[in-house]
Amino acid sequence: MTLDKKKVLRVGVLFGGRSGEHEVSLASAASVIRGLDPDKYEAVPIGITKDGHWLVGEGAVKMLPEVLRGGRRVMLTADPTEAALVPLDRGAGAQRLDVIFPVLHGTFGEDGTIQGMLDLAGLPYVGAGVLGSAIGMDKDVAKRLCQAEGIPVVPWISVYRWDWEKDRQSIIDKIAAKFPYPVFVKPATLGSSVGMSKVHKAEELGPAIDLAGEYGMKIMVEKAVSAREIEVSVLGNHDPKASVPGEIVPHREFYDYAAKYLEDGTRLVIPAELKPSQVQKIQTTAVRAFRTLELAGMARVDFFLEKKGSKLYLNEVNTIPGFTSISMYPKLWEASGIPFRQLIDKLIELAFEMQRERARTKYAIELPETSGGALSY
Repeated sequence: MTLDKKKVLRVGVLFGGRSGEHEVSLASAASVIRGLDPDKYEAVPIGITKDGHWLVGEGAVKMLPEVLRGGRRVMLTADPTEAALVPLDRGAGAQRLDVIFPVLHGTFGEDGTIQGMLDLAGLPYVGAGVLGSAIGMDKDVAKRLCQAEGIPVVPWISVYRWDWEKDRQSIIDKIAAKFPYPVFVKPATLGSSVGMSKVHKAEELGPAIDLAGEYGMKIMVEKAVSAREIEVSVLGNHDPKASVPGEIVPHREFYDYAAKYLEDGTRLVIPAELKPSQVQKIQTTAVRAFRTLELAGMARVDFFLEKKGSKLYLNEVNTIPGFTSISMYPKLWEASGIPFRQLIDKLIELAFEMQRERARTKYAIELPETSGGALSY
């Protein structure tokens, strides 16, 4: 879609949410709102509190926490003929929306739940649909699909919280039989390294699984590999393209939450120092993973590149990558020739493109006129 320059589109920017990545979402959403061209778009900041309340900002909101503290309570109608935010107080009218830009990281935002709601409402939205979002969020399922497609992944074991709580020792024994230490332990359905630990010895394993279990019902234990962390941004729907790769060089032992968001010192190397053949392989594998996992619009695909032997592993995909000032997704596209504002334009165009594709699908049976348009029961 070529955006109509005469029409200012109302872009609902969804942020916050019921997730361990709530605070990260605020920073990403602020960057997206700043990146929206005011000649093309009217930003409608829609904050979701940690309790799940929807609040919309009034006027020119400069600080997104203001929306979460004092915004007007609203709900999104699931009626596709409305496509509007409906106020929960009686004194205000509904607000029409043209497109949604979800910047909800983690649970109830990146896992297909909000995407299903937007599909019911008939609203175009940026990023993957229900299936792709759900798969991308569940690292265990994503690994299984990639493995079936022949995409190398780091060896892992998945542990369900109820099984862990029922028989801790058998799970400890199973992990010890498969992996030497160190190992990584993390929730299977969360990002930003929330609830993640690097376990160096046996006595650290139980507390690490307990911690991960606080943030998810399914826990992943992965073999630790000595590797470089390489990331690629993917953009597109039916013909996705990969950016130049970049490298994360953390100042901590691994790229945890503090290294990502709370401390300085981590280096982003863009483009990564790689051989041309390695760049091509990483880009090709990123697009293969994007297609395998049924993604759309955008994703950041993260890899491990072994320091010895140079074997490439797919680590994970992020269907709603960070958009903060230090986030790799926009930085990689900027290095590939697409500046931030143009990237936002493209993502919104892709949202409308996918909405047109959905609209081509028939959802009702066309009955012959002789039947009177009704079935007999």
